[in-house]
Amino acid sequence: MSAPTLLIIAHGSRDPRHAATVDALRARVRSMRSELRVEAAFLEFNAPRVPQVLARLAAADATEVIALPLLLTRAFHAKTDIPAVLREATARHPRLSVRQAAVLGPSPLLLDALERRLHEAGLRPADRSSTGVVLASAGSTDPEAIAVIAEIAREWRHTGWCAVRPAFASASLPRTEDAVRALRADGVPRVAVAPYVIAPGRLPDRIAHGAEAAGADLLSPVLGPAPELARLLLHRYDEARGAGRVLLSA
Repeated sequence: MSAPTLLIIAHGSRDPRHAATVDALRARVRSMRSELRVEAAFLEFNAPRVPQVLARLAAADATEVIALPLLLTRAFHAKTDIPAVLREATARHPRLSVRQAAVLGPSPLLLDALERRLHEAGLRPADRSSTGVVLASAGSTDPEAIAVIAEIAREWRHTGWCAVRPAFASASLPRTEDAVRALRADGVPRVAVAPYVIAPGRLPDRIAHGAEAAGADLLSPVLGPAPELARLLLHRYDEARGAGRVLLSA
């Protein structure tokens, strides 16, 4: 019996770097588990869309799919948009059963990926105790998602950083530039901005502009197809597969 197909669901963006990053992440996951069929689809802006991929899988006689939201927090897209799209698609393809996996965060693997990117940007291990980090996420109107980001910042602070402050590119406060300035005001010698986002786009660019405007010492790249992120995708896939029940079906 073949394993369920892994369907990575990204939001999508008008920025072509977004889709390219999703494809690179899909390829990395595929390389780590060569026997697994791995597809990617988007909610909007990019092709293929989720219904198109599910229709193609149904036409190829696939029977099981694990749909994995490429999201770092459990907010509106994970709670509402993706379940609605999946329910509509499975209603059209009654032989296809779909399990929606959990969102990616929080996870120690994400912190590992954040630190990888900071080190790639030039931060040395010896700089840790004198560096304050701005954990800059996209932002959300969902209180649960905001609380998760704040908790991640608190936990990360206990791993040896001088300070860690959350910031948001939209919907919530503080903005990246405000968090950088607050760390400066607290006397932190070095300030690094770590984007807690997966792919480039408008909001990550806003984070970068805020970091530059406030004079941050270092800005790390987005998480992108980091190996830790690919491992986490497979971990969430295995969790959903082990749940042993269909979460969405016609």
